Amino acid sequence: MIDLSRYRGIIFDMDGTLIDSMGSHQEAWRLVSEEYGYPWNEEYMYSLGGVPTLQTVVVLNEKYGMSHNPEEVANRKKQLWENGDHTPKLIADTLAVFEHYRPSMKIGVGTGAERAHAIEMLEATGILPRIDALVTASDVKNGKPAPDTFLDVALQLGLTPAECVVFEDTQIGANAAAAAGMDCVIVKDGKIQC
Repeated sequence: MIDLSRYRGIIFDMDGTLIDSMGSHQEAWRLVSEEYGYPWNEEYMYSLGGVPTLQTVVVLNEKYGMSHNPEEVANRKKQLWENGDHTPKLIADTLAVFEHYRPSMKIGVGTGAERAHAIEMLEATGILPRIDALVTASDVKNGKPAPDTFLDVALQLGLTPAECVVFEDTQIGANAAAAAGMDCVIVKDGKIQC
C-alpha cells in the first residue's frame, strides 16, 4: 500500500481515477467529433480528461480552427453520453487506497464533471455517502488546470493544500494539483504510478 501517512486528506479525481467511466466519455466524444467534423484523436481527447465539457469544446474549436457553439456541442456530447452504456465501475487500485485510508483520513472528490453527473456516478458506486467533500465543474469558475477545484475541496475538508494529496489520471489534473500546492499521484490505465 502506498504510504500517505504524511498527509491528512486525499482528494480523488473521479472519471478515470476513482471511477472507470472514461471509455463511455471517449465514445461520446468520438461520436460528437464525427457529427461536428472535429478530427478524432483518442490520445489527445484522453489528455483533456478533467477539463469541463464546455471548455473542451472551446479547446477543440481553437485547435481545429472551428467556431461551433460550445453550449450546443457540450449538450450534444452530454446527450450522447447519457444514451450510451456508462455503468460506473470503481477502479481497484484507487479503491484500495480509499478503503485503507478512509478510517484515518478525510477524503474528497474534485472533478471536472458537472455536479449532477458526479452525484449520479458517486451514488451508483456507493462512494457519495463516504466522502467528506465534493467539488465539481458546476461549483467553480475556473476548472482544471486552474487550482480552484482542489483548493475548494481542501477548504471543505478543513485542511491546508500541503496537508492534501491528489490522485489524478491526466496531466491537466496534475497541473491543477501543482498549481494548488498539492502533491499528486498519477493513475494511468487504472494503475497507481509510484
